[in-house]
Parts: sequence; C-alpha cells; structure tokens
Amino acid sequence: MKQSDHFRENAENCARLAEAATNEPLHLRYKRMEAAWLALANEQDWLDGEVPSIDTTKKAAHVRVALFCDQ
Repeated sequence: MKQSDHFRENAENCARLAEAATNEPLHLRYKRMEAAWLALANEQDWLDGEVPSIDTTKKAAHVRVALFCDQ
C-alpha cells in the first residue's frame, strides 16, 4: 500500500471520529486533523510523481473552507 493511501485512511478515521464527537471543539479538532492528513496524502502523491485525484483535492479544500467558516 502506498504511503499516501495510509494517510487517506488516517483522514477517514478522523472524519469518523469527527462525526462521533460529543462537542464542537472536539469535532473541529478532528476535522482539522482530517484536512492535515489529506494535505499530506496529496503532498506525498506529488512527491511520488503522481497526480492526486480530483475528489481528494476537492474534499481537502472543502474541509479547509468549512473549518474557516465555522470559526
């Protein structure tokens, strides 16, 4: 499995944790972690000479926008 795939799995875990969070600060923390893992996955794809998928890039951008709007 590629390193970027591991990063994306971590992002998915953070997304699940965010949905199960019992309060807003915890939810936002997990969403920030999700965005960070997705950014790392995209960076790793770039370092490996691959182009990241459009869906992943859009999701990472969407999470970042949502985080800035929620604050």
